[in-house]
Amino acid sequence: METKVWLVDKNVDNLQSYPQIIESAELLGANQVVAFPTETVYGLGANAKSDEAVKKVFEAKGRPSDNPLIVHIASKEQLIEIVEEIPKKAWKLMAEFWPGPLTLIMKRKPGQLSNIVTAGLDTVAVRMPNHPIALSLIKASGLPIAAPSANTSGKPSPTSAKHVEDDLVGRIAGIVDGGVTGVGVESTVLDCTVDVPVILRPGGVTFEQIEAVIGTVKQDVALKHKDAAPKAPGMKYTHYAPKAPLFLVKGNQAFLQKLVNEKRSDGLKVGVISSTEHQHEYEADYVIAPGSLADLHTVAAGLYDTLRQFDALDADIIFSEMFPESGIGVAVMNRLVKAAGHQTIEGDL
Repeated sequence: METKVWLVDKNVDNLQSYPQIIESAELLGANQVVAFPTETVYGLGANAKSDEAVKKVFEAKGRPSDNPLIVHIASKEQLIEIVEEIPKKAWKLMAEFWPGPLTLIMKRKPGQLSNIVTAGLDTVAVRMPNHPIALSLIKASGLPIAAPSANTSGKPSPTSAKHVEDDLVGRIAGIVDGGVTGVGVESTVLDCTVDVPVILRPGGVTFEQIEAVIGTVKQDVALKHKDAAPKAPGMKYTHYAPKAPLFLVKGNQAFLQKLVNEKRSDGLKVGVISSTEHQHEYEADYVIAPGSLADLHTVAAGLYDTLRQFDALDADIIFSEMFPESGIGVAVMNRLVKAAGHQTIEGDL
């Protein structure tokens, strides 16, 4: 399959009538699969009403079809078309965070979406992305767009069109290249079908921000226990993993360096994921800093690109510092823990 790539400037006026947007929207209308940028990561978009289109998403990703997808919309009118009921707390959150990196799970309206999108559940995960290209593409297509991250299943999510090309050229109809994404980790997923809403996946909107708007929320037990069954899109299977084994190191820089030295003495190429503050303290084959401890948003924005860089460098093993689990740091550590397969080494020197 030929994969078309359209370069689009997100700052162009009247994006909805831009030729590249119209062409990509027409492909979506023809039940083809098109990757596009959002403010979080690149999404792999398909007509959420069509079984044929949604099946192509799973085929392209190599992703099991028992995993629900997030539906992306561009207006409240689209939401009302696909959702049975909208709780008061959901309205409050939409007023505060939409468009933005917050996905809300609500009761679906029967007959409006492909059952494959919702994995047969009576709920649907919906968000309104805060990216001019994404919004323009959804509006131009006139469709709700089902869109998981635009990567091969299990690999780090894509934050640039090049990442998408590396994984999916020849497997999808098109890629809208809108530059590098901003947030860097996926949206927060919140279950609004229960009295006390539950965070099923941490992301671009923090626990503290949500509680400030609607009061008490809970966090799904699956976020802390690897054997619990998660309910959120994108959380059922191993995600975000680089090719090389990744280990999280709970300890000081000297202990991490000791681990590096041991593996290098065995002849392995060793990589280190570090904060910018500690980047020059390590001697390893590769040291990459996704961002700063002083601003964890920079770590979130650079995390997936960092993991992909290690793949390109052919590292044999990777050790990563831990990052503070506060604010968006919760999402950062959630992704690192998943990428490492819960492998943690603890110690100090």
